[in-house]
Amino acid sequence: MVVGKVYRMKLNMPVKSWTAVFLVLTVLPSGVSTVKDREEDSVRTSRQQHAENGLGRNNTGMSTPGESQNSSTHECRDVMKQKPSKQCWFIKHTKDCEFSDGYINYLQGAFCSFPHSLFPLAVTLYAVWLLYLFVVLGIAASEFFCPNLAAISTSLKLTHNVAGVTFLAFGNGAPDVFSAVAAFADPRTAGLAIGALFGAGVFVTTVVAGSVALVKPFTVASRPFLRDVIFYMAAVFWTFLILYLREIKLGEALGYLGLYVLYVGTVIVSTLIYNRQKNRPQRPIQSSYTEPELPSDSEDATPSIFNGSIQDDESEYQPLLPFTESTCQIFINSINPIDSRKWRRKSWFWRAAKVVKVPLEVLLLLTVPVVDPDKDDHNWKRPLNCLHLLTGPLVCVLTFKSGQYGLLNIEGKFPVWALVLLIGVFLSAISFLTTSNQQPPRLHCAFSLLGFVVSAMWINTAATEVVSILRTFGVVFDLSNTVLGLTLLAWGNSIGDCFSDITMARQGYPRMAMAACFGGIIFNMLFGVGLGCLFQMFNGDNIVKLEPDGLLVWVLAGALGLSLVLSFILVPAQCFHLGRSYGIFLLLFYLVFLLVALLIEFKVIELRGSP
Repeated sequence: MVVGKVYRMKLNMPVKSWTAVFLVLTVLPSGVSTVKDREEDSVRTSRQQHAENGLGRNNTGMSTPGESQNSSTHECRDVMKQKPSKQCWFIKHTKDCEFSDGYINYLQGAFCSFPHSLFPLAVTLYAVWLLYLFVVLGIAASEFFCPNLAAISTSLKLTHNVAGVTFLAFGNGAPDVFSAVAAFADPRTAGLAIGALFGAGVFVTTVVAGSVALVKPFTVASRPFLRDVIFYMAAVFWTFLILYLREIKLGEALGYLGLYVLYVGTVIVSTLIYNRQKNRPQRPIQSSYTEPELPSDSEDATPSIFNGSIQDDESEYQPLLPFTESTCQIFINSINPIDSRKWRRKSWFWRAAKVVKVPLEVLLLLTVPVVDPDKDDHNWKRPLNCLHLLTGPLVCVLTFKSGQYGLLNIEGKFPVWALVLLIGVFLSAISFLTTSNQQPPRLHCAFSLLGFVVSAMWINTAATEVVSILRTFGVVFDLSNTVLGLTLLAWGNSIGDCFSDITMARQGYPRMAMAACFGGIIFNMLFGVGLGCLFQMFNGDNIVKLEPDGLLVWVLAGALGLSLVLSFILVPAQCFHLGRSYGIFLLLFYLVFLLVALLIEFKVIELRGSP
């Protein structure tokens, strides 16, 4: 299972970023086409409310105190029920529409910055920006966050099992975890986190696992499979109980993290027991021998994940004679994400995608150091790494809390970001004067810690903007946060898992792919909810309130629990052999679940007696 998680990091994130394009574009056209109809309905509704309630608009069109008081009790979704000329005023004066986290106020941008006739253009631009933010999440996690975590685990001399369920699991699930943490930061968007975590769980355990079984029928490793399913069912039951209580206290939030610590301990103990049994002189009969959790030949793929550079391996292009580059050449080559020798071999689609990603990659290269233990020089680039000592802390202070603290002035005179800049210049100068271009310094491993923190800040910033845009889409299209989470956010964060796991299955590693299906989502569920609620408590809220979106949340939790129970029963009943019929069953299960969820969202299915 661990090597499976490790191997996925080369395949997971880039695919995730671009396949999200198809998913978003299939959802938005139907929503955009309904904007005009909703506006006509909103005009009629506004006229009726004006006639019945006499809301305070005087003849001059100015708002009265009575209207301002009413707006404070309205939901932000009611903006589509207002007259087009009054929507901007409604956004600015409604408490539920207040701007909280992030750099851009998307609601005011859509309803105030664009003329009403260009409102569909604003929504389209937001959709494109959302796709690019998924690209940011993918590149920052796969090319910068994961390699630095791998370097940290190597420096600490952790075994692959321990590294796989701790550092590397964190790297693989970084977009999901940070998206959940960003969503839990605001009670109005907590439904996004619940919907995304549950929705991703249903998607991975049905669509991804079913696709793997369709591509490559195989016999799953019994003990690791049962272990992961049991722990995931415990996490789902815990979350179901929390949703029923509608609140999370400190002990319950710590319980999520404690459950994951117990899971890590179980993995370590089971690995030790297996290795001890494997090394016994007398082995059991071959027919009754339970195969290892991962194929032995998969170990060859393990070291490849530690190579986190944007460019491919260039060992085939190494010069035959020694060649010393100047400091300027090292800097230019180290920030160039395009290999001109390989550019001609790639398809036009890859080239177009690379052109879109180049500005982002250059920005990340300039701000995030990457340590690669597999290279002779550990990816030491003296001029660039010295620059990282300046740009890295500056990025951290300007992205933490959306730059609120970085823009503060010390005693009202000197800004915090300027102080960080001066300290960075001092450290960069010392590092440049005391190191050489050829030999990495003894403390080069400290750059992996800096790269871990800076890349985490970039991911958190992108995740915060993703949550803000999805909340805006929920207001515009009158969709609940839960359905946005289980569709767009869950698909965007999980579609890469589907393609990477299917690829592993086709390459002959179906067990690795199946183990990855359950191992990663356990981490995402426990850390996504646990850390998100803890950070909210650190901001002063001793109890985090949850407001489930009616029947849909319970259907979502029930579907995930039912899929796990069915896997727990049906897989052992088939002697742990997963065939194509089981894969088809899982895919049909997801289609039925998605259909029921959408019917509930659009009020086709309602509880008897519900409003």
